[in-house]
Amino acid sequence: MNLIYSIVIPLKNEEENIRDLIEEIVPVMKALTSPWELICVDDGSTDRTLFHLKELQKEHPNLHILAFEKNYGQSSAFDAGFKAAKGQFVITMDGDRQNDPKDIPSLIALAEQADLVTGHRVNRKDPFSKKIISRCANFIRSRFCRDEVPDTGCSLKLYRRECLDKIKLYQGMHRFLPALFKIEGFKIAVVPVNHRERVKGKTKYNFFNRSFNTVADMLAVRWMSNRHLSYKIKKEV
Repeated sequence: MNLIYSIVIPLKNEEENIRDLIEEIVPVMKALTSPWELICVDDGSTDRTLFHLKELQKEHPNLHILAFEKNYGQSSAFDAGFKAAKGQFVITMDGDRQNDPKDIPSLIALAEQADLVTGHRVNRKDPFSKKIISRCANFIRSRFCRDEVPDTGCSLKLYRRECLDKIKLYQGMHRFLPALFKIEGFKIAVVPVNHRERVKGKTKYNFFNRSFNTVADMLAVRWMSNRHLSYKIKKEV
């Protein structure tokens, strides 16, 4: 049986959220009546995230677990999940339950029109300081990288796997996947999605562990865009 959808979720120390998240995802995906799988990547958790995943796997045979030996970062977790995915479309989301699984059908509705469908968190439930930093970062990035995406930080996305297979990820580059898709000439669509307050666990990101590396990554993406080979063959004899 050919899988249609693969859901990829990177996790680090989300023992309080993982069961609730999976129990939200399952009815949404079952309602679609298409074959699907769930790939959870444990990114070196030091709590009981991996233990809970193994328990959940007994209840959900389509749950696959990739456990890193240590924390490698979100780009590595996404990359490992992408390589393991067998579905025609790959859906990504965060493990903190701020993405709403009920928005997945909205992304799927645009799957035939685009190679990447990205969520836009129109009413974010984050602290004011985080929203301001994110808004400024998105403003600078969208103009510098010319990806025309208002909210690349939203992990709720859907990718056509045959296109995703042509993208090579580097550390930190998961934030720039829309720009990388656009460089390759792939079509991008944006859909408004719900955003929920984090009620359990602690955020892993702050100004200091994101901003400085992001500038270097942004410069790399701009260089790639400017140096991308673009030509058309007029005639072959």
